[in-house]
Amino acid sequence: MKKVLLNLISVFIFSLIFTLPSYAIRVGLEIDVKQSYLGSSTPSVIIDGQTKNKLYKIQKMKSYPIKAHKNNIAIKINNKWYDLGSNFIILKPEDKSAFVAAKNKWYRGELIVYAYNKKLTVINRLPMEEYLLGVVPSEMPVSWNIEALKAQAIAARSYATANMNKRGSRGYDLVDTPLDQAYGGASAETKKTNLAVIETKGIVLTYKGKVIPAYYHASSGGRTVSSGAAWATDMPYLKSVKAFDDGIRKNGHGVGMSQHGANNLANKGYGAFDILKYFYNNISFSKISN
Repeated sequence: MKKVLLNLISVFIFSLIFTLPSYAIRVGLEIDVKQSYLGSSTPSVIIDGQTKNKLYKIQKMKSYPIKAHKNNIAIKINNKWYDLGSNFIILKPEDKSAFVAAKNKWYRGELIVYAYNKKLTVINRLPMEEYLLGVVPSEMPVSWNIEALKAQAIAARSYATANMNKRGSRGYDLVDTPLDQAYGGASAETKKTNLAVIETKGIVLTYKGKVIPAYYHASSGGRTVSSGAAWATDMPYLKSVKAFDDGIRKNGHGVGMSQHGANNLANKGYGAFDILKYFYNNISFSKISN
């Protein structure tokens, strides 16, 4: 691979950028659970997702158990359960800078809860860029090179954008596990990984004008695998290349960017764009807008 200085290629890269729309993303946190809880760092309102009527105002820094009750959602207040009269609620902080709580973690944005077949599904809905703040530190060690973290941010943004509505029949886009992308919410954020997201804001990988699902994995054990060899679906931008992760045990499907390889390349002086252009064949860079 021929090394290219980032400051020399930046003009070329951004000449290829065009604007695509950006959307809020819905992340499934808890699926088909009998009981969960809600909370917020500031006073917040529970509203009916269908009528938009205010149902209850919760106090700050307090946990409220919830459960499916018949066809609705019930909430526990002062040790007593109350039927909210809806099977679809939204916890919406009054302060946009506030955090909501579920699954023993803090999250940005708002929480959506559905009740179906006496089970609950808890979803975090938030802007794409805020979602990525909780993905990058969950997918890549914070101690790694900032250029590797930037490459991770762009790959994760591309994957999420390309897979919007992937699980739409369940009411959310992606789950918060490696089945899609690990996502730890605001609880996982660090200054360094937030910087990697901020400095690559909106940038995605495209192939022939379409955002690609930029698959990545921990390590290939020496060489990545083409998508056709791994899944019998040939994606022209996912070819087999030297992974630069020799000596590291293979971990993952082997398709796309090797995270260990990306960090090794970053430590050798390669920038995020260089790394991505290497692992993804014939891609361009585009930018999604708010």
